[in-house]
Formats: sequence, structure tokens, C-alpha cells
Amino acid sequence: MKKVGNHNSISRKLLLGLSLTLIFSLTSFAQDAAAPAAPEAAAAAPAAGGGDPAKGKELFNANCAACHKLDAKSTGPALRGVAAKHDMAWIYKWVHNSSDMIKSGDAVAVKLFEENNKAVMTSFPQLSEGDIDNIIAYTSQPKAEPAAAVGGAATPPGTNVQDGAISNNIILGALALVMAILVVMLFMVNKVLTKVANKNGIEIAPKEERLPIWKAFAKNQFLVLVTAIFLLLASGYFVYGYLMQVGVDQNYEPIQPIHYSHKIHAGDNEINCKYCHSAARVSKTAGIPSLNVCMNCHKNISEVAETTATPEYSKAFYDAQIQKLYDAVGWDKTKQAYTGKTMPVKWVRIHNLPDFVYFNHSQHVSVAGIECQTCHGPVQEFEIMKQYSKLTMGWCIDCHRKTDVKMEGNAYYDKIHAELSKKYGVEKLTAAQMGGLECGKCHY
Repeated sequence: MKKVGNHNSISRKLLLGLSLTLIFSLTSFAQDAAAPAAPEAAAAAPAAGGGDPAKGKELFNANCAACHKLDAKSTGPALRGVAAKHDMAWIYKWVHNSSDMIKSGDAVAVKLFEENNKAVMTSFPQLSEGDIDNIIAYTSQPKAEPAAAVGGAATPPGTNVQDGAISNNIILGALALVMAILVVMLFMVNKVLTKVANKNGIEIAPKEERLPIWKAFAKNQFLVLVTAIFLLLASGYFVYGYLMQVGVDQNYEPIQPIHYSHKIHAGDNEINCKYCHSAARVSKTAGIPSLNVCMNCHKNISEVAETTATPEYSKAFYDAQIQKLYDAVGWDKTKQAYTGKTMPVKWVRIHNLPDFVYFNHSQHVSVAGIECQTCHGPVQEFEIMKQYSKLTMGWCIDCHRKTDVKMEGNAYYDKIHAELSKKYGVEKLTAAQMGGLECGKCHY
């Protein structure tokens, strides 16, 4: 009997492909599983006085962190290893009342005072010597070095890898390989069947010539008419949709000259929106915060914590943005002094209403008591600020129709509320019922 086609070769190729896929997947899985978790840095031995570093950290954050850092100069000097520079008895006196030591002419105290721009340190008579020992124990700990990634490289952004699991890229690669193998198998099976048919004298029916589909379509007048009507309606729909979006900048998300993360400030640190945008309470516009407002905090915050970094933005990136702020205001963080050399920051405006539209922030924020997130969205979750709402006329009118006017504690509305509530037969009035839909309310 004659052999038709080499089926063993096909099987060997299939098994070889599957074996390579399995070996590749298992190797990657083993590498992922073998990566040990980085151990936490062990606490250093307590410094002089036998203090507790954990309690010392709490005391440091509560009393010292406003003016001191461990490894960088701030309003005061860096405090890591300060126990090796001064006697403990001297440190007790200095913490309890530094001003008295300076007035007494203590050489070390006077020198420290002059080296730090003659900034007077707050006295802490409430701290016991044991509390100071705890703080010194915390400042005596060695600086923790960031754990290096296994193999000397960090996991690239966008790679979804869990502990002990195969990454999505490997799974997708394996599936793509299997699909390629199936395509090759179908091609080879078709080739083998053709050879079998030829050797057995089986005639393969030729393909019938058919009328091209476009010619068949052109001959059917009903289909042509229906298609033309559909295309006219569809084009009209899309043209209308396009024209209705002219001037609507929803989700506009420009890149600013200094990267400012609302997620870190308003989200993680829970800074109130009106601390920076204070004009929103009393003015028509919310205003762009002055860089001096930024310096209220960043005079002493020259770098972010390691935990602030994300796969998209590293600690070095955030620290560079703070340095841009320093360059703009002319702040020398090493000398803790202004240089007098400033640079303008050209912020890109995001929310921009037409000139013929009147909108007053104070009326909505202070009088109506509307939260910022109502119009601007969950800004505490935005890494990059964007225009959350449409800010169209229809969007404003819809809000006026749904929002009840805040009457409590507002004598201005007492009389008009009594008259209109009787007219409409309701207890609460919406902004629309109070005249919020009149043209002159927003256009002038």
C-alpha cells in the first residue's frame, strides 16, 4: 500500500511547538516564583540613652518634622546621626530651651543658630529626657537603602505580574503560538488531502464562477435605494453629532509645565480644595493658586516619600517637579533662602467658558454650598487635572432643574421662598423655579 502524506512529520512538528510553549511558560513561572520578597529593613539598635526608635518616630513627626528632616537641611539642620555630634546633656538643654543657651553665649549653640539663618528653634519643655532619648534613637538609625529589583531591573510599567503567577504577556504569547500552529496544521492537512485525492484519481471540482458581489448588488435596485437612504441618515447623524461637539472640551487634559498631582494633594494628603483655590469662596473665578501657596508646604518638603512613586511616575520624577517649583520662585533648598531669581510658570488653562457666559464661583460655593466635585468630578483621584463635565448650556440647565436652592440660614430667600413655594405647591424650590432658566441669569 502506498503512503499518502507524512502524518508523522506533522505530529512531530505539533508536539515540538507545544513542548517549546510549555517549557517557555514553566521557565517564566519559575523565575517569577523564585523572586524572593524584599525583606523589611531591620530596626537599628537604640542610640544613646537606650531610647525606642518606634516611639521616637512618632515624637519626631509630631514635634520635629515641621522644621527638620533626617537626611537633608530644611529650616533646621539634618538630624540623622545628631547624637554623634553633640553630648546628650547638651541636647537635653538645647531641646528644652535653645534660646536660653544662645543668650548664655554657648559657643556651639551660637554657631548652630547662625548657620541656620538665625531661625529660632521652638522650645519643648514638655518633652522629658526619655522622650528625647527616643527621638535620638530614631535619628540614629542608619539610612535604609531601597531594595534592588531581582536581576537588576524593575518590572516595566504595564506588565501585570502577580506573586507566583504567569504574566499576561506570556499567556497571550502562548495563545498566539497555538493559533499559529493550528493555522499551519490546517494548511498542511489541506495539502495532504489534495495529494490523497490526486493519487486516488479523485477529481476535484473546479470553483464555479460567480457574479461579483458588487455587480449583484448594483442590479438589485431595492438594496441600492435602502443603502442610499441609510447612508444619508447615518451621515446626517454623524454630522449633527460633530457639530454639537464644537466648543465642548470634556476630558481635555493638557500637560502642565509643572506636574501637579491632585491625587497626592487632595486625595492622599486630604488638602481642602479651597485652601489652594481660596478665591472660589469670594470671587467669580476660582483662580490659579500663587506659587507662594505651594511654598507654604514645599519650603520644607523638597522630596516625596518612596511610597508616593507609581509605575508611571517615579520618586525621581516627582522630586524633579518640586525642583521646578523651587526654580520658579527662586528658592535654594540647601541654603534655605530665596535667591531673588524667579521664572514665570505658564500654566495651561483647562476650564474656559465663552465670554458671553456669566458664572460666579462664590454664588455656587458659598451661597449654594455646592461641592467642587459636583462640577469638577473626583479631582482627588486625578493624577493629571482634566475638564470632567461638558460645561454646556444643556448641562447647566439640567443642574438648575434638579438642584434645590439652599434656603436654611439665608434671609435673602425668605420672602421669595414663601411666595414661590405657595405658587408651585412645594416645600423646596429648584434653581429653575427661582429663575435659574432666565436668559439674563447667565447671559449679559
